[in-house]
Amino acid sequence: MALAVCLLACVRDDLPQGTENVAPPSGAGDRPSVGEPSAARPRHGRGLWILAEGTVRVLEDPARVEPLLDRAERLGASDLFVQVYRGGRAFYPAAPFVERAAFVDLAVSDRFGDLLAAAHARNLRVHAWVNVLSLSTRRDARLIRDLGPSAILVDRVGRSLLDYPDFDLPEPDRRYYRMGTRGLYLDPASIAVRERLRATFRDLVERYPRLDGLHLDYIRHPGVLPFSPGSRFGVGLDFGYGDEARARYRAETGNPDPIEGASPGVVRNANDWDRWRRRQVTELVSAISSDVHAARPGLILSAAVIPYVDRAYLSLAQDWRQWLESGALDLAIPMIYTRDDRLFRYQLETFAGWADAERIWPGIGVWLFARDPERARGQLALVRQNGFPGEVLFSDDALAGAPGLLDRLARESQTPPVVALP
Repeated sequence: MALAVCLLACVRDDLPQGTENVAPPSGAGDRPSVGEPSAARPRHGRGLWILAEGTVRVLEDPARVEPLLDRAERLGASDLFVQVYRGGRAFYPAAPFVERAAFVDLAVSDRFGDLLAAAHARNLRVHAWVNVLSLSTRRDARLIRDLGPSAILVDRVGRSLLDYPDFDLPEPDRRYYRMGTRGLYLDPASIAVRERLRATFRDLVERYPRLDGLHLDYIRHPGVLPFSPGSRFGVGLDFGYGDEARARYRAETGNPDPIEGASPGVVRNANDWDRWRRRQVTELVSAISSDVHAARPGLILSAAVIPYVDRAYLSLAQDWRQWLESGALDLAIPMIYTRDDRLFRYQLETFAGWADAERIWPGIGVWLFARDPERARGQLALVRQNGFPGEVLFSDDALAGAPGLLDRLARESQTPPVVALP
């Protein structure tokens, strides 16, 4: 936890832990090292999400690294969240059991390692961003070949997500429901899935001993629109009904099967069943946390989470507030992507009242304001007014493609505004 505290408390020009092959800047020996408390007044932190498969694709071209770091410095960034695992593929030279993006094996150097060293040279922390349970729309993912189709989530009707046409609900369900984010999702109740993911992320943090953090994304069940409050009302659609999950549930709880032999739409012992499914995701987070903190004491474990806490808990098996409270998670980043400033403020004020608010950095959808940069500036001001120690901007791709927005937020980083609450 010491490094997590420093993420929130250290000044931005503190040298990141174990900067690789980089000499400390002049005077750095007088500063507190990462993991030690800073005597200086804490500065507001700022993170930047960096996509693996967006428009910039910084890991595919070394020439794009310095422009990225220039943008980050202009924005006053302190932390880079670099996507290195998406759709079941690694965008770095991972262990042989992990599928790699094609360019990785063709590259003459470890491009993520090079970016890590270059970022550290500019006193920027780097977090490896991984999409945990999402395989995107990759039916050909090696994980499915290795673990079998039972690795993929099954809905309450007994359909695997592999059977969904165009990765969305089949008819007639599609008339009433739609997938929130289309794609394939792994079943966190599958022991084989858990072990593969844990091994993948252990390898990642051990491969990069200078890495500052591991950032979990898509650590939840998929969402269906409109949301349903779990299974207990017998309405809507939810996931996690695979054979292995239901067998484990019966064995561990002594309860009958939640759906086998039940009337259509009925889920037996629904509260117990929902609690058990939610616990599968929590246990995966806890296991990853134990693994990476054992391998790398002081590493920051963070997660991008759904900002609607009740929906996350009831509908998506994502009890991220409990992850913070238990210490499994060092930092939560709720993705408050909205143009509605009042809704934005309401959510901030909710989080600001929590005991763990100092370990929350709101995620801001600045891409929504590419044509109205002043609105993005206003949301950032609200983050500060509510006392949060930092925020994370989505995303570098959006800012690289919107020079006016980048310029406005760069000026804002020099003189943080104070505005009236909406």
